[in-house]
Amino acid sequence: MKTIIDRSNKRGHSLYEWLDSYHSFSFGNYYNPEKMGFGALRVLNDDIIAPETGFDTHPHKNMEIVTIPLKGELKHGDSKMNERIISPGDIQVMSAGTGIYHSESNPHDSVHAEILQIWILPHTRNTEPNYNDYNIRELLKPNELTTLVAPDGSAPGTLLQQAWFSMGTFDAGQDFSYSLHNEQNGIYVFVIEGEAQIENTTLNRRDAMGIYDVDQVKIASKKKSHLLVIEVPL
Repeated sequence: MKTIIDRSNKRGHSLYEWLDSYHSFSFGNYYNPEKMGFGALRVLNDDIIAPETGFDTHPHKNMEIVTIPLKGELKHGDSKMNERIISPGDIQVMSAGTGIYHSESNPHDSVHAEILQIWILPHTRNTEPNYNDYNIRELLKPNELTTLVAPDGSAPGTLLQQAWFSMGTFDAGQDFSYSLHNEQNGIYVFVIEGEAQIENTTLNRRDAMGIYDVDQVKIASKKKSHLLVIEVPL
């Protein structure tokens, strides 16, 4: 087993009047040649967006983009005429393909929006752009890791990549094992809240750990914890 540990206080940071963003990997003005991604996982941004502000219309191309709201609401609009407002309990999946323009904003007048935005490199380029969002509230069960994105139709969302996204909230003392789907894959565990032990390493809020060259990974919740697990090809 090989591991990479990414502590929350070692992430890149961008701070503007309207945006407070932490970057697990090189992004925007933050560049670290040792933090260019984890296999097909290229971006994991932890964003806080001020009320009535957001990202103006901008382009994406040949990237798979997953957005997970943690607090508040996020309004999405794009050049394919999709317009949605998502909130915690929803997940948004977009394939940029040959190119798409979109905007993301916080429609609230007083509540900050908190989101995770994850970019995955696709296995096929220049495909038709595609957008979907899913209500996952009924799928999320206490002390269970729920698969939200999978390449085989077994989850609500899918990407143009052999990637799996799973999420769950666990009480203290709960433990489980994650079995990888492909031997050439690795998993990236991101602690959204709480404290968890991954094999023999303790991770706290917003810490993360990449694990590879292993078939199965043991995960234990030391305090009540909210976990995101991303499996990708390396």
